[in-house]
Amino acid sequence: MIMKMHRIKTKATCLLLCFFTCTVQLGCKKLIAVDEPINTLTTTELFSSDATATSAMAGIYTVMINGSSGGSVPASAGSIFSAGLTTTLGAESSDELYIYNSTPNSPGSISNDAYRSNHLTITNSSSSAAIWTSAYDIIYKSNSVIEGIAASTATTLHSSVRTELTAEAKFTRAFSYFYLTNFFGDVPMALTVDFNKTENLPRMPQQLVYQQIIADLKEAQAGLKTDYSAGNGERVIPNKWAATLLLARAYLYTGDYASAATQATAVINNNSMFALEPDLRNVFSTTSKEAVWQLKQTTSDPTLKNGTPEGFVLGPGSTDHHGAPGYCLTDQLLAAFEPGDQRRVKWLDSADNADYTSPIPETYCSFKYSISSANADASQQPPQYYMVLRLAEAYLIRAEAEANGKNGGTAAAIADLNVIRNRAGLPNLDSNLTQQQVIAAVAQERRVEFFAEWGHRWFDLKRTGQAHSVLSVIPAKQPWAGDYQLLYPIPQSEITIDHFLSQNTDY
Repeated sequence: MIMKMHRIKTKATCLLLCFFTCTVQLGCKKLIAVDEPINTLTTTELFSSDATATSAMAGIYTVMINGSSGGSVPASAGSIFSAGLTTTLGAESSDELYIYNSTPNSPGSISNDAYRSNHLTITNSSSSAAIWTSAYDIIYKSNSVIEGIAASTATTLHSSVRTELTAEAKFTRAFSYFYLTNFFGDVPMALTVDFNKTENLPRMPQQLVYQQIIADLKEAQAGLKTDYSAGNGERVIPNKWAATLLLARAYLYTGDYASAATQATAVINNNSMFALEPDLRNVFSTTSKEAVWQLKQTTSDPTLKNGTPEGFVLGPGSTDHHGAPGYCLTDQLLAAFEPGDQRRVKWLDSADNADYTSPIPETYCSFKYSISSANADASQQPPQYYMVLRLAEAYLIRAEAEANGKNGGTAAAIADLNVIRNRAGLPNLDSNLTQQQVIAAVAQERRVEFFAEWGHRWFDLKRTGQAHSVLSVIPAKQPWAGDYQLLYPIPQSEITIDHFLSQNTDY
């Protein structure tokens, strides 16, 4: 059953979700070579008024966090790039997490699966194929909203709502392409639902993909609300500031440090709306002032209850700390925390694994989300939503731009890093650090601030050219298969369908 959405609950909402589930998911079997699912009557009904058009966009957010395949939300969301899959695969592919295969009262084993060992092939990479499929699903839905609004002649669909919802759809399209290109490199650019234009698209160079991401985000920035009124005060609908922060990230990734610093500063300077949470335990809460954009999960799923899909997967396996979590922190990540870092104290949990006949040493897991499968409670409201963008990233984007010579240079970068460090209980950095030392300090703070969060570590290692030197020496990744593993393979089923689609090198 499709879960309820969080803004407007109307019959049009049900129509939209049935439409997206039955037609768009079917179309995604062909990726972008989809059958033409939108007939004139459906388009007219969905985009005939402010309420129905808003429902169309709300349906996208629902699918992004809750899935749409039926069954339990954790199972459905686990195959969606925007509901935890980016985190788990990125963390395994880098040096953050590993899977512990275990059941109570039996010996456990550490999984050395293809993502942890960086030994992917076109036949063992179904999980990363789900990133591809789910991201293009959201892109298709976003294009449907953009084109549906543009085609509508209804006078009851007002211009302000047209502008706002088109901006939201361009934001979700840009957001999806950001993750596609960082996992797969060059990817096809589908900017329409027109089958004749998307049937056999080739891959576009990553540079051009980023150009489209930036163009979409600029348009979103101009059209989105400046407050959180669309989500009734909750930060669950992207606004201008979400677009601004994601734009800052896109500029950082493309080496436009001046623009990255400018966009990050705009978010930081909005101190009436955003502030770092002094208590690290409040960072991911539903009322966090650090939140720039969160996805709001359903509360009606009997399995998920009041948790988030990612918390369900990453959190402790039992309330008594005797059961190992499904995903454990690697020795490399544990060693990265400085003594006294409160992020290790407040964002980690541990298990003694006493439930197993052959106990393994103590294991640690991410505890950024306090509700897991062990303590979820359907009678309680969610204490946290799924954090997508947060203020700390703006400081670290600006610090990296400054370390690379922009907006105040290394002194300003150190000052921004100290803001993040002080919140974590760490002392100020030496003010006499060299530029290279400051760049290294930025990487360190990003590592321990964003561990097990949206693939940040995986992407950072690749974009800064550090992936080979860091990952190729890790014992679990021996023998190193090759740097081609830094991009995931394009799903073979898509290449079979689209003969213009080529595979990544060496797969």
